[in-house]
Parts: sequence; structure tokens; C-alpha cells
Amino acid sequence: MAEVKLVNIAKSYDQGLTWILKDINLNIGDGEFIAFIGPSGCGKSTLLRMICGLEDITSGELSIDGEKVNDWPPNERRVGMVFQSYALYPHMSVAENMAFGLKLAKAKKNVVDERVDEAARILQLQALLERKPKALSGGQRQRVAIGRSIVQHPRVFLFDEPLSNLDVALRVQMRQEISRLHRRLKTTSIYVTHDQVEAMTLADQIVVLSPLAQDAATNLEQVGKPLELYHHPANLFVAGFIGSPKMNCFDGVIEQAGADETQVRLTTGETLKAFVDTGKADPGSRIVLGIRPEHTLAETDNGNAVEGKIEALERLGAESFIYMSHDTIREHFIVRVEDSHRREEGSKIRVELPPEHCYLFDADGMAFRRTRVPEIDQ
Repeated sequence: MAEVKLVNIAKSYDQGLTWILKDINLNIGDGEFIAFIGPSGCGKSTLLRMICGLEDITSGELSIDGEKVNDWPPNERRVGMVFQSYALYPHMSVAENMAFGLKLAKAKKNVVDERVDEAARILQLQALLERKPKALSGGQRQRVAIGRSIVQHPRVFLFDEPLSNLDVALRVQMRQEISRLHRRLKTTSIYVTHDQVEAMTLADQIVVLSPLAQDAATNLEQVGKPLELYHHPANLFVAGFIGSPKMNCFDGVIEQAGADETQVRLTTGETLKAFVDTGKADPGSRIVLGIRPEHTLAETDNGNAVEGKIEALERLGAESFIYMSHDTIREHFIVRVEDSHRREEGSKIRVELPPEHCYLFDADGMAFRRTRVPEIDQ
């Protein structure tokens, strides 16, 4: 196990003409499970490969267990990498695949056998040790790939989207297995994924990265516990990326600022209330009002509502999603309901936006502080 520290880490290509990462500062605690998440092109896999030693660091300092490792080759960093591709040798058995790295390092036979047996027991692969990869399922192959890292006794596990090639059922099963593995081994783990469900269910902390804007100082948007990012996003990017379906956003202006609550006028003229502190903002300032689909209330007689037309329905059984059109937003406004059998496409419905669940973001996308946060959001 080891602590991993990144200080002002940056990465560029083309002699500094193309920057991928800037000013990344992270302190990953000993035994912590942390996830890097963000859209394609944000640099999350590049950052992982820099920690592994497969990519050079342009500037900044990377340390593992208190040792600066910027110039260390991958084999000296004692990290275990699990890739999206299983990369198993097809002519070797499961046992031979897991033992291959140790044999290259000229480990003694008794050490190799002991570590392979230990990894097989942890991953429940004992009955499969003599099989070739072609005789394994996708989940079993991924377990072998993880076992190949376990036998190295790494200080840090690095996972680069390891479940993206699996079907839905196998992904759920493998998430549970990786979670159990981490609880058992307590090894520092860094997990790259574009799937926020994986990040939310596996990680102690989530690092949200964005594609680097031309003049941006950094593309690290927010670091926090999964529910902290869900309930208290620092900016509009995090609010829109964390949560599925993503947060609804309405354009508007501040009509009446306040330290406890704010009156907002949407671009279509509707006036809504939000329990948000905008005491330092000026009336007339442009804002974005956000609310999550699961916090909206369809067809209520209360105020603080907008009306829209139903464009599409997704009936999922225990819940349904209503996709609505509304003049103040660029995309469909999504409402989550427990049933939708009484609703039809093309009809209009009124949707309440409870003020305690409303978020406000300024013209730069930064979140204002909410003042009456529901207890479940604390």
C-alpha cells in the first residue's frame, strides 16, 4: 500500500503546442480507492499512464510512498496495471498467464506458485488454472488480468476502464468483485472510467476532469466523495456530468437577489424561487437554474412550476422518464415519475421545481451556495 501525490502535474505534446493536462494536484491516501471520471478527451487515461510510467510527465512531481518517481521505469514503480483489453497470451493457461511477469523477473518457483495460488483463491479461479483464455468468459478473462497484477504485490492498482468490454450483467458482477477485492487487499487503487455508475459505487473519492479549454489554468473540476459531487457540484460542468439522466438547466436572470432565497426570471418570463444565496450578485445578472429529474414533481398544484409539452416517454417499469420541450432550454427537460400510463406524447403537463432542490450557477458556471439543503442532501 502507498500514498500517491501529484503536485502541479501537466502533460503536453508537440513541444508544448497541445496541452492535455494542467496543474493537477491530488493527494491519494494510503489504501484509498479513487476514480478519475470525465468525457472523452479529458486526459483521464493519460494521467493514469503517467502514474504508471507509460507516459512522460511534462512538468510537476509524482511521488509514490514518499519517493519521487518521475523518471522511474514502470517496472520499478511497483504498480499493477489492468487495461481495458485483457491482453492475455492465448497459448498460455490461466496459471501461466498470471505467472509470466514473475518468471520474467526471475522469481523463485516456490514464490511464483505461492502467489499464483493466492491470487487464484482471492479471485475464485482455482478450478480454471489449466484452461486457456479461449475457454473463459469475458468476466473470467478480466479476473485473470487482475490476478496477473495481484501476483506482483503492487503498491498501487491502476485500472484503465477494465469493464467497458463486458455486457451489463457482467459489469455489475465485476464491480462487486473489484469492491470485495479492494476491501480484502486494502491496496491503494486508481480507477479510470467514463461510467459514473462505476465511479459512484466503487470509489471513496471521485476526481472529475474536463477537456482542457484553451485559456484554462487546469482541467481538474472537482474532487470529492460521490454523494458530495452529486448533491454539491462546484460548477455547471460537474452538475451536468454527475447524475443520470443529467441535471436539467434553464437560462434566466436574477430578478431579486438575496442571502437566503432568490427570485429568478426565466427567459420565457416565468418567475421561480430558489433557496440559494445570491446576496453578492446584481439583479439582472445572467444565471442558469438547475434541477435534477428525480427532484421534479409532475402535475402538482403548487407554485414554482413550468409548463412543457411531452415529446417522448421512457417506461422502465418501476419508474418512467418524461422528455419535455420547453422554450428556455436547449435540450429536452427530463422529469422522473413513478408511473406514466396516464400521460401521452404531445400533451402538456405542469412540473413543479421545488426551491430547496434548485441550483443556481453564475455566468461563468460557478455554483452559488444553497441555503436550505434537504437533510438527505447533507
